[in-house]
Amino acid sequence: MKLATKKEIQEIHKIFIEHYSDAVTELHYSNAYELVIAVALSAQCTDKRVNLITPELFRKYPDVYALADADIDDVKKLINSCSFFNNKAVNIVNMAKRVVEVYNGEIPLNEKDLVTLAGVGQKTANVVMIEYTGANLMAVDTHVFRVSHRLGLSKDDTALKTEATLVKKFKNDLHALHQGMVLFGRYICTAKNPKCDTECFLKEFCKTTESFKAK
Repeated sequence: MKLATKKEIQEIHKIFIEHYSDAVTELHYSNAYELVIAVALSAQCTDKRVNLITPELFRKYPDVYALADADIDDVKKLINSCSFFNNKAVNIVNMAKRVVEVYNGEIPLNEKDLVTLAGVGQKTANVVMIEYTGANLMAVDTHVFRVSHRLGLSKDDTALKTEATLVKKFKNDLHALHQGMVLFGRYICTAKNPKCDTECFLKEFCKTTESFKAK
């Protein structure tokens, strides 16, 4: 597979910004607490599914203080239609406890502190900061990984390496590029039956329609 040229990368950057400059996450949230939980739950689970789960969870546990005192089994019950719900329930309760104990009940909005929270890795931290603060960061989920490989932006075999490559190649507007690549991968450059001939506005830059998965 050929990699995109410098000129192609500039064009891809421009086209993504034209189409997705105002793109935001499809997860529903009203504050940083709800966003961290929604993003953590969305790992290997669809945003649509997460949006069905969170209203009742947030109604019952409206802030970190309530969640820190929650009964784990009750939280598991509320999120049991989400993948890996047992682990995620333990993580979000432990996350809330740490935010109460260490950060005075305020979700920290920098990567160094966010990644110390249970269930929050670099990708989740970056997604939270991209969405909540507009930070110039990239996060690589399955959609971004697939799109970046199909467009010849990366040949890396892991999400973290792909993230570093995209940051180096794109440099600016990373928050909008992340959101755009997610939506483009979710609705147009899909894993199966991508809409190459009907909806794709980047077809001329496509190097392959093969599907890719990060190790």
